[in-house]
Amino acid sequence: MGIRRRLTVAFLFVLFCWVAAWLAARLLIVSAPLEKADAIVVLSGSSSFVERTQLAVHLYAAGHSRKVILTNDNLQGGWLSSEQRNPFFYERARWELERLGVPPTSIEVIGTPVHSTQEEAMVVSNYADSNGLKSILLVTSAYHSRRALRTFRRVIKDRVTVGLVAVPPGKETPKPSTWWLSLRGWQLVPGEYLKLVLYESRGAF
Repeated sequence: MGIRRRLTVAFLFVLFCWVAAWLAARLLIVSAPLEKADAIVVLSGSSSFVERTQLAVHLYAAGHSRKVILTNDNLQGGWLSSEQRNPFFYERARWELERLGVPPTSIEVIGTPVHSTQEEAMVVSNYADSNGLKSILLVTSAYHSRRALRTFRRVIKDRVTVGLVAVPPGKETPKPSTWWLSLRGWQLVPGEYLKLVLYESRGAF
């Protein structure tokens, strides 16, 4: 095989891998917007709480809902000297919402600790039933969006309309075109497919 042919084969192989990686990332990203919802629900994500709360503020300001709900993943961040402690991420998310203009009276935290998207869907479902919510608009990161929407719709079924808006990748998560160049990308994209497989087989994620 000549050098030119080898280079052509190598180029086509690299191109195929890039397209496959881009497509794999894009397939994880879904959207189901709602014009109006009884509440915006910001899903927990210790490493992505800033981008999620900022999107929630945008949706709140645009009038999609007058209520923002936070869940509690029971994880704490770094030391905050002003508090003299390690605040929980849901606390940091609340402070970020308030800093960006959401009134404290419009924010509510579901205190029950959750450790998976499945548990998150269950506590939000219980909250919706107890408070008469008929529609919710989920906010999460891009690569989590497909699994989150499927999980919530499976748990809540037809009792509550579930919509979703995802933060575009490229802020706190890598872009679909370059995710494979970073360690975080390998944690997110292949990790999501593994969780989707487990979800389909056990319904637990």
